Amino acid sequence: MASILDEYEDSQNIRQSSQQHSRLSSANIGLTHSGFVNVRLEEEKPIFNKQRIDFTPPERINHLAVCNNQLCMSLGKDTLLRIDLAKPDQLNQTELGRKEDSKVYKLFLDPTGFHLLISLNTSECLYLNRNTQKVRSLSRWRGHLIESVGWNKLLGNETSTGPILVGTSQGIIFEAEISANEGSLFNTNPDQYFRQVHSLEEDGKPAPVCCLEIERSPENKYFIIATTRKRLFQFVGKVAEGSEQQGLSTIFSQNQDLLPSFQEFPANMGYSEITFYTAKLRNFPKAFAWMMGNGVLYGQLDYVRPDSLLSDVQVWEYTPDIDISQNKPISIVLTQFHFLLLLHDRIKAICTLNGQVVYEDVFPDKFGPLKRMIKDPIGGMVWIYTERAVFRYHIQRESRDVWQMYMNMNKFDLAKEYCRDRPECMDMVLAKEAEYCFQNKRYLESAKCYALTQNYFEEIALKFIEAKQEEALKEFLLKKLNNLKQSERTQITLLVTWLTELYLNRLGQLESDDNTLIFQETRDEFRQFLSSSKHRDCLFNNRGTIYDLLASHGNVDDMVYFSVVMQDYERVISHYCQHDNFSAALDVLAKHCDEKLFYKFSPVLMQHIPKNVVNAWIQMGKRLDPKKLIPALMNYSQMGSTQQINETIRYMEFCVYELNVTEEAIHNYLLSLYAKYKPDSLLQYLRQAGTHPSEIHYDLKYALRLCAEHGFLQACVLVYRIMELHEEAVDLALQVDVDLAKSCADLPEDDEEMRKKLWLKIARHVVQEEKDVKKAMNCLSSCNLLKIEDILPFFPDFVTIDHFKEAICSSLEEYNKHIEELKQEMEEATESAKRIREDIQEMRNKYGVVDSQEKCAACDFPLLNRPFYLFLCGHMFHNDCLFQEVTPHLSAFKQNRLEELQKKLAATTQSSKSRHRPTQKEEGDTASLGKGVGATSREQIVSDIDDIVASECVYCGELMIKSIDKPFIDPQKFEQDKSSWL
Repeated sequence: MASILDEYEDSQNIRQSSQQHSRLSSANIGLTHSGFVNVRLEEEKPIFNKQRIDFTPPERINHLAVCNNQLCMSLGKDTLLRIDLAKPDQLNQTELGRKEDSKVYKLFLDPTGFHLLISLNTSECLYLNRNTQKVRSLSRWRGHLIESVGWNKLLGNETSTGPILVGTSQGIIFEAEISANEGSLFNTNPDQYFRQVHSLEEDGKPAPVCCLEIERSPENKYFIIATTRKRLFQFVGKVAEGSEQQGLSTIFSQNQDLLPSFQEFPANMGYSEITFYTAKLRNFPKAFAWMMGNGVLYGQLDYVRPDSLLSDVQVWEYTPDIDISQNKPISIVLTQFHFLLLLHDRIKAICTLNGQVVYEDVFPDKFGPLKRMIKDPIGGMVWIYTERAVFRYHIQRESRDVWQMYMNMNKFDLAKEYCRDRPECMDMVLAKEAEYCFQNKRYLESAKCYALTQNYFEEIALKFIEAKQEEALKEFLLKKLNNLKQSERTQITLLVTWLTELYLNRLGQLESDDNTLIFQETRDEFRQFLSSSKHRDCLFNNRGTIYDLLASHGNVDDMVYFSVVMQDYERVISHYCQHDNFSAALDVLAKHCDEKLFYKFSPVLMQHIPKNVVNAWIQMGKRLDPKKLIPALMNYSQMGSTQQINETIRYMEFCVYELNVTEEAIHNYLLSLYAKYKPDSLLQYLRQAGTHPSEIHYDLKYALRLCAEHGFLQACVLVYRIMELHEEAVDLALQVDVDLAKSCADLPEDDEEMRKKLWLKIARHVVQEEKDVKKAMNCLSSCNLLKIEDILPFFPDFVTIDHFKEAICSSLEEYNKHIEELKQEMEEATESAKRIREDIQEMRNKYGVVDSQEKCAACDFPLLNRPFYLFLCGHMFHNDCLFQEVTPHLSAFKQNRLEELQKKLAATTQSSKSRHRPTQKEEGDTASLGKGVGATSREQIVSDIDDIVASECVYCGELMIKSIDKPFIDPQKFEQDKSSWL
């Protein structure tokens, strides 16, 4: 367990790092120039957070290796302790079983955490697999002091390391492979092979291979990096696809003809160490840091370059407090933006962006000197150990202050990349970038950046105005406008209006300079701005202001375009009409099909382009109300040219014959046009319109008056006929043509008296006016209602009978024929009456035979028990049964009548029973009276009842046919009958 002193020291270190971080970010606290307030509710945790492991080793720690959450440490002389950090309570202790004079030189743990190599100072090497407790000696490796191992990250697994590289203290690089599986009976060694592939030298002498690293690019190209004390070698080559398992020796053989690529530095501190940084989402390193005598060489790894993997290389020289002769750095670890340098009593964190020391942590002397620093490449944790303690560093949010460094380096894209989730920092970066661009006269870029900041709008606008940069100001306003919310209506209105003014000024300037190309580009940009859907509501609500601005600059074309965008077609059409461009106005009308605009502008357009207007009306079809177009038609047809009149008639005919318009005003107007300008079509229209008033859509009285005014008598006759004014029609037709009058006289087919009267008018006209006896005789043959005696009074006295001889003879013959027909009808009637009397007499004598076994068709009881009825169809019913069957089917009137007759019959029967028996004389008198009065009354009542009840068989007669659609159960009694069955 950690002591109180240890906890105090840890808290002090955290407090120092927090204070240092607060100094770095002090510029962010409070009210900034941009309006952001950065209030930190909690103190941010330091980037490098040290934690001492709650572990007291039983012996001193010699070496430690960590990878993939597996920790291995060498303790004392002969103990190896393995810990799974996921299960820290389960310790695994193994005895190495080595000789007393041998010591552990280095530990090497592969990326999977399964394979552990133990290098001894006696030039021996041991192997231990994670799944076993048995330490096995690598016999082929004996005689070589292992300095470094290059693991194969692609082919390594739990049981095999795959081809790996091994560097020795003599500068020799071997290729080897280790398998955890037990060998054969004769070969139990885990090392599969161990062969030399290359050797490294410095100053002509072998130099120890301090570090080895194997990487493969996405293009299947292999890079091998090897370092000595002051040299860094690179080996680049390709391995044939599918042959990776065969080894890496081909890469070195590809570089034998050429000297290997290396970098050398003059200083030498006896060893070097290289470290790599791999992002979590990547499978190959992206940066490196090499600790050597001159300092730390760090840079990026570029896998695209053909010859060298290193790029953007820089050297960080050691600070004066680091003396390689006395206070040498021990280890180095690279993170995303820092490299950690381990000294004998402290650790330093240097930022790779600016080379400044951003963190320093001093370790107390009680733990002893620091021995080594390791980073778990899989977990990302940094481990430091001494002989008596183990420390662990958590690296949290390492990139939170990187934006500020990039910003100070004027690398604004990278700065924005690392502060996307911090709007206050993003605002500072944008403001700095905008100011930087402004100072370098990159005004457009500056405007785009300023628009994204929260800086005061007025200051930025004035800044561009003072610099006379209208284009930049426009760009700033556009970006600012796009960033506004829809709820900020006032700001949007101001910016839209200001931008419109700027565009108009720019267009006017370009037009005066005759710069056609830029003018057209600017106009297109302006029109795109006016048609922006995002600010459509603002433009629509303030269209009056925009119109005023356009008018003040005399920009008619853009005003028309803006009107179209705002769908203010009335203004567009008015503009075209004012400039006598009627065809363009009609095109706008026809394109947008607005009925109200058609009604408003048709009078003007009809005056100048009547044919095109009528074509547009016809194309609109039923969407236009012809009645609303009549004022325009009448206004210009009365004073217009022949073309206007013809086009008006054409549209009216389209409405009547194509659209089937029934409006009376339309038909009346067409009649008036026909009467005035096209009389040949008048009679044809009247005939096609129909002959019955219900079919007529024009006003008959108006048509009659119109035809009379223009003297169209034949048309008047036609109207009279439709109005069924037959006398007037015949009188007027006689002025035109007798045949026309005859056709009118035959119209009242149902009224013979009227027809006769009309034909007499025609006959009188023929005799008196035309004095043509022959025509008068033809009238007699044309109408069968006229006789010779009807027209004789019309003839003058001097006319001889020779003219009427045939007519008189024909008339007499017709009279004789009529008399004969009457006689024949009388004889047929007498014969029919005789037959009817015989049928009645026969019916009285007709009878039927009833057997004693017969039963009632309704109740199925013997028929002869009670009074009964016998029908010709054979059905027989008791008197009361027939009443019950027939009564429900009778109408209400007959049911009431039947009840009334039954009451009378009952009263008659009661009176006859209650009367006292009279004397013989009285009896005779009474009998004769009853026979005369009472019996007659009773028989009449019974006869009336029989007429209602027994007029026909209830099963075979009309009552049964009528009851076919009635339900068997009365709907009112349905529920009652239904419950009786349950």
